[in-house]
Amino acid sequence: MIKIDIVKRVAKHLKLKDSEALTVVDAIIDSIKETVCEDNRLEIRDFGVFKTKLRKERTGRNPRNRKEYPIPARRVVTFKLGRELKEFSTQQSGRSRPLSEPAAGNPEGSSAGSAGRGEVSSGSSGPAVGSSAPSLNQEPPTSDESD
Repeated sequence: MIKIDIVKRVAKHLKLKDSEALTVVDAIIDSIKETVCEDNRLEIRDFGVFKTKLRKERTGRNPRNRKEYPIPARRVVTFKLGRELKEFSTQQSGRSRPLSEPAAGNPEGSSAGSAGRGEVSSGSSGPAVGSSAPSLNQEPPTSDESD
């Protein structure tokens, strides 16, 4: 899913033109950026927390020639899943459901014990939440072959 897909969903949900929905989505994204940059933290209850963290200076190595080089310290944005989004992303059934709908077999919508911290760095290349790709918390499939 990309930004235009979100714009189309917002337009459909709010019965707006795509150009009007684009303005709404852009305003929300700009507000998130400004808040995270100014306050170093933005919490959206049950959705998650955006935080800035300082990555320390470290030494990197080129794997081809083993040459070392310094990697300067830098500030990165991380995202930690909220309760409701974590439950949604770790559901086992393949069907999608609205975030406000409780998980099947769990009428309160609460999770007794969810695995993993649910924290993702902004540089992550993991699957998007709600995609058909496996959850970040799942183990990769293992081969049944014997050696």
